[in-house]
Amino acid sequence: MSDDEDFADLIERHRGELRVHCYRMLGSFDEAEDLVQETLLRAWRGRHGFQGRSSIRAWLYRIATNACLDALTGRARRVLPHHVGPPYDPGQPQPAVVDPSWLQPFPDHLWEPVAPHSDEPEARVVAKETLELAFLAAIQHLPPRQRAAVILHDVLGWPIRQAAQALDGTVASVNSALQRARATLRKHLPPGRADWAPSAPPTDEERMVLRRYMPAAERCDLNEIAELLAEDVRTTMPPYPEWLAGRPGVLAALSTSWDPDSPEYVGTFRMLPARANGQLAAAAYVRRPEEHSYAPFAIGVLCVEKGQITEITAFHNPALFPAFRLPPRLDR
Repeated sequence: MSDDEDFADLIERHRGELRVHCYRMLGSFDEAEDLVQETLLRAWRGRHGFQGRSSIRAWLYRIATNACLDALTGRARRVLPHHVGPPYDPGQPQPAVVDPSWLQPFPDHLWEPVAPHSDEPEARVVAKETLELAFLAAIQHLPPRQRAAVILHDVLGWPIRQAAQALDGTVASVNSALQRARATLRKHLPPGRADWAPSAPPTDEERMVLRRYMPAAERCDLNEIAELLAEDVRTTMPPYPEWLAGRPGVLAALSTSWDPDSPEYVGTFRMLPARANGQLAAAAYVRRPEEHSYAPFAIGVLCVEKGQITEITAFHNPALFPAFRLPPRLDR
């Protein structure tokens, strides 16, 4: 095998973790895929300039970080509907929302926490909830360079000096960026989550909630859904800007969209379990009244606390279904 082929294999084995890194920076699964390609292309073009003063992994992360910073220049941050307006109130006019960029989910099967290779002792397993939607939404409030500093130092555990080198900055400038970033994160992370907790797989209780939720949605069983929802539940469905706060509002909306006699009737649903951002999720397929099979509708990411659903973020983007290894349609 030639040196160029060896190098191509070496950088390719980092594709998965670079995809996650770019996703954290951008908040977009689709754009993360593009930026990984750009990173590997830049690495290939600059392969003869790699001097080996750092590991190949650190070098690739530096390239990826700067590619993401270039891509973020002049762009608005990615958001969820509750970031751009008040909850939906049928008695009030809704404010106009001008084409925001929406946060996207990330498939769990593509999230492989970094394990050190034998030739890269500084790489370590990342054990924080660095893909949880609440964290991704919070870091979107940071300017790009502060976002990069938090990800490199606080998430990946890089020393300040190494993070400064990746950002072409000084230790003092990165320390300052981190201080400002942490103050901002404290304002936007959920209460008690200023230091995001170690990641943990869903509990049996949380899985039970999902197992109850999916058939209840298929049956349009409002009573069962009411038992599963927390009183202060929040539901969103990007790209629709309207969002709902509180159990009564959510149930009222469902009763209309699930009623075959309503002009807002959506259709019947089938649900499949999924995993996104380290969280439980349900993929919803819908069959319209005039159709014979179920088409992809939305991937709903659930937050569950004390046996109840506190938040559902349903990403209404059927184009994402293949990335989650979900079937293109369901017959029944």
